[in-house]
Amino acid sequence: MNNTKQLKDVQSQEDIRDVEIQRVGVNGVEVPLIIQRKNEENQYVNALARVSVSLPKNYRGTHMSRFIEVLATYRNKNLLGVDIKGFLKDVCRELEAKSAYVKFDFRYLIDKKAPVTNNKFPVFYPCSFEGTLDGDDYKFILGVKVPVTTLCPCSKEISDNSAHNQRTNVKLKVSYEEKDMIWIEDLIELVESCASSPVYTLLKRSDEKFVTEAAYNNPKFVEDVLRDLICLLRKDDRITFFEAEVEAQESIHNHNAWAWQREEKVKE
Repeated sequence: MNNTKQLKDVQSQEDIRDVEIQRVGVNGVEVPLIIQRKNEENQYVNALARVSVSLPKNYRGTHMSRFIEVLATYRNKNLLGVDIKGFLKDVCRELEAKSAYVKFDFRYLIDKKAPVTNNKFPVFYPCSFEGTLDGDDYKFILGVKVPVTTLCPCSKEISDNSAHNQRTNVKLKVSYEEKDMIWIEDLIELVESCASSPVYTLLKRSDEKFVTEAAYNNPKFVEDVLRDLICLLRKDDRITFFEAEVEAQESIHNHNAWAWQREEKVKE
């Protein structure tokens, strides 16, 4: 005899509080992700996923397990990180939602060459893929966090033979049309070109001399880094939206210097 009774679908019960929820779903799901590298084979990374949908006011809850089921399907097809738009369409279909959102946070590895000796050692860059789908409106956002060196123009100007410098973190998010492609490597190089100097993991004496002198000859405030970056982003016709943040970990103050800007380009 089958004693299994019908299980109630509590999530689908009617809610009478007249509150529509913009995003509800799962967060902190560990998943393997495939990242397309520039001129190289794909890189496989471990990512943390956040997936959500909009919830109509008449539904008490969403079906959390269905998010994991769609993640599992795309993982088995090796499409996580490759077909984000298709993933969001399937999330909307499986959860009967009007809109969906996904974010993957991961660390991207680049073998970075020292400037003089060309010695290589990996640098890991925190990155993110974000996607939103609202009806037919799809938006993808690529994010990177890049450590750089900045040297204070003021301290260089007022000191006889010195200047203080900072480890500075630049966070950049960009959005672009589906027909275009922007590589993680290109965004990292773009950010580094706006700093006093890039940072490296492995430096010998000749490399260290090169880096410190390069920074000394190229002093930058956080305002300088941000403005230089904005000018380059504005010139790139592929970019439809960007958000840039520069934070310098001060070496002689007990606080940080910070600058931020967000812009969305108006379509002509």
